[in-house]
Amino acid sequence: MRHMSVLILKNITSEGPGTIETFLKEKSVPYRIIDLYAGEAVPDTSGFNCLVMLGGPMCANEKERYPFIEVEEAMAREFAARGKRVLGICLGAQIMANAFGGRVYKGYQKESGWLDIELTEDGIRDKLMRALAVHPSAGDFWRRFKVFHWHGDTFEIPGQAARLCGSDMYANQALRYGHAAYAFQFHIEATKEMIYEWMQTEDIDQAKLRQETEQTYDICSARAYNFYESFFAEDIRMTPTALTREADYEKD
Repeated sequence: MRHMSVLILKNITSEGPGTIETFLKEKSVPYRIIDLYAGEAVPDTSGFNCLVMLGGPMCANEKERYPFIEVEEAMAREFAARGKRVLGICLGAQIMANAFGGRVYKGYQKESGWLDIELTEDGIRDKLMRALAVHPSAGDFWRRFKVFHWHGDTFEIPGQAARLCGSDMYANQALRYGHAAYAFQFHIEATKEMIYEWMQTEDIDQAKLRQETEQTYDICSARAYNFYESFFAEDIRMTPTALTREADYEKD
């Protein structure tokens, strides 16, 4: 059996995969990070069964200035066409929207901090969104719950995609294209350290944001892990440890 892994694309050197990387390490899932902003070349993608595209401060429409954005669009289409999984976060989500025929445009104001999203009917029916929505401690389902936002652009939902959730400020917060390509405008991957670093770059009430982060982060991080458990389930099954267990089981 051929072992596949996760390909992670960084759009800015300073913005890494956060809790996604922590989760993959804990589950012994092989992954590779490519820093597109630093000029690293994209490897042969045939050995990867999952693509993750991260955020960045640029706009998804700035393709002349950042040619790697078009490369990512093509990769998103390729992975989706082959039935492979794709996860786009913030800028990565906007790149996906463009790739599948939507439009990316500037929002009427920035959306920053811990703010609610609310699942649509399609979101409620979606298994992975339900994993995100279930409270990790109480176990009950929340249609409306807080996530971390840090963006000023937004996107249209492509014609063949499902709109999964929205917020009071931005109607389109997440989409699913096909069965395995997910785009999140918000940041489920952000660590506390990332949030505290980002807030130094914006004119924002830092004390308030720090207090809200201390109050909210653990629950939201656990929600993210529930999503990862479902989204990366195939990769977890393909880890060397899991394959060894499977082989031993077959021998028995």
